[in-house]
Amino acid sequence: MHVLLATSELHPFSKTGGLADMVGSLAHSLADAGVQISVITPLYRGITSRFPSIKAAQWRFAVRLGNKQFEGQFFRLDPSPKLTVWFVQQDSFYDRAGLYSSSGLEYLDNASRFLFLTHAALILARHLPNPPKIIHSHDWQTGLLPLYLQHARAAGDWPTVPQSIFTLHNLAYQGSFPSTDWALTGLPTAWFHLESAQHFQRLNFLKAALTQSTAITTVSPNYAREILTPEYGCGLESLLIKRANDLTGILNGVDYSEWNTIANPALPASFTSDDLSGKALCKAAVQKELGLPIRQDLPLFTNITRLTDQKGSELILVALERLLLDVVPFQFALLGSGDPLLEQGYKSLATRFPTQVSARIGFDPALAHRLEAGSDFYLMPSRFEPCGLNQLYSLRYGSIPVVRATGGLHDSIIDPREDADRANGIKFHTYDHRALEQAIRKALAVWAEPSWIDHLRRNGMTADFSWKRQTTHYIALYNEVAQLKPATP
Repeated sequence: MHVLLATSELHPFSKTGGLADMVGSLAHSLADAGVQISVITPLYRGITSRFPSIKAAQWRFAVRLGNKQFEGQFFRLDPSPKLTVWFVQQDSFYDRAGLYSSSGLEYLDNASRFLFLTHAALILARHLPNPPKIIHSHDWQTGLLPLYLQHARAAGDWPTVPQSIFTLHNLAYQGSFPSTDWALTGLPTAWFHLESAQHFQRLNFLKAALTQSTAITTVSPNYAREILTPEYGCGLESLLIKRANDLTGILNGVDYSEWNTIANPALPASFTSDDLSGKALCKAAVQKELGLPIRQDLPLFTNITRLTDQKGSELILVALERLLLDVVPFQFALLGSGDPLLEQGYKSLATRFPTQVSARIGFDPALAHRLEAGSDFYLMPSRFEPCGLNQLYSLRYGSIPVVRATGGLHDSIIDPREDADRANGIKFHTYDHRALEQAIRKALAVWAEPSWIDHLRRNGMTADFSWKRQTTHYIALYNEVAQLKPATP
């Protein structure tokens, strides 16, 4: 079977978050399992200079968006016999400082930019010698693909229209644009309605995918349940309830070839669940790097994140200050950026408590590995979390997650109160700084019991959240969808 994955970002070529990690790892894992995989993604600024093995394909094309025509070209990379990555070059759209925004402002032509990617995916699917049976699109940027496939099926000018699967990574980001942007699609006005891409008199890329795709997946089973409720449904819960039978939650996996504790070039020492001496060396090294006192007796908490309300960044800030003022003995290290007020809040906390708090504003992938390896606990008190990856990285690195029970955090972390034998972390439920503070105090109580620390660490480090395991669920879904008779638009 041939499957085309469509994504606006792809690790290691482009990335703003977990979407890039997920699609990149899934593509490789599917190819390793024997599925023929093509991936289409934009050729953003700097990609070819960083990856010179990417070569231009002698394949140019033109796309009409509204009353303007834009030319593009495909570039190609073949990482393995079963995997081809197609990059879409269109410099006026993709040769920019950021993927979606610059200086905190969304690009005003994002609808056009990702409509161009959508058309490129359709051209690729129509004209490849071995056309895909399924187009698997990801997040709102490729949300109109299922709608175009339905239109092609209705028009009858494409003999074998692929089936469509759409993966919803975060319902909060929907790709909502003025209704006048519908003219850019080139589709008949009759297709712009409430059972399609129209939402509150606007063009909604995500809604188009949710109404028109053959099947829908989310990145964790619990998030698939949560989005059927008003609390998490972001105004689309009624639609999702209608499509509940077509909705599947599949937890993301981890690429353990990258996130590993043995011979990892980012780490000062290797360690395993059976020999944690190297973890102690990693802790001392990162404490020294951050300017914190080297104290093996104090637990080191970390948080690597975008500083936003979704990630619970304000909760951590308030809870930490309360604990620090109460002279509770621990250390904390932040690596992240985002809301300027939150950035300033963490920097101020580090200035006031320099022996207990470190705040690095920005992102450093190698430091992220060192923090995971050197920390004892990882804080992840998200307001909502479709899947989450850092808690999975933390488990493998022996850093015990302290999480709010939402989305994929609830699926992947087991609290001792739920199952003492299989416990691998600490959970709390209420989105409140007091609840987080209580969870941190619980972690401190666990820290005072070395046998419990060893138990939680061993369970986490030996758990299997590999993509090899999760890929079987996608293959089963592909086989099921490929056998379905196409629905009549």
